[in-house]
Amino acid sequence: MKRFSFYFVSTVVIGYILYLAVGYQERLRLEAAETFNYLAFITPLTVFPICFGLLLRTPKLVLEMKEKKQWSFDWIKFVAIGIPSLYITMLPMLQALFGVKLLFGRVLLLGNPIAFTTIARIVFGYVLFDCLKK
Repeated sequence: MKRFSFYFVSTVVIGYILYLAVGYQERLRLEAAETFNYLAFITPLTVFPICFGLLLRTPKLVLEMKEKKQWSFDWIKFVAIGIPSLYITMLPMLQALFGVKLLFGRVLLLGNPIAFTTIARIVFGYVLFDCLKK
């Protein structure tokens, strides 16, 4: 019952944070439409999914922190999963700077770029905490 309560409370807290963040993101979108300052909207749009990935891994990290073991960082997982997802996360900004001739640049233009980069951002955030090992 204690474990269920921990996960249930974690889910409610993450859901509430998600609810607040979506409301804040909508306010930023409306403000950006009024002031034409889209940087104030794009930056949280990039950072929020990464934070959401971190939040998804936080309950398990809290349980791991209770163990009295030495911390380490899983570099193999970070290089194999974290770096490619970071590249996809940064692809829209890199594409604006360097053009379409980047790896996966055309895929981003042809497919659904918001879904593609958002999933990569969530994965990157999750992997950041998942690479921390005890």
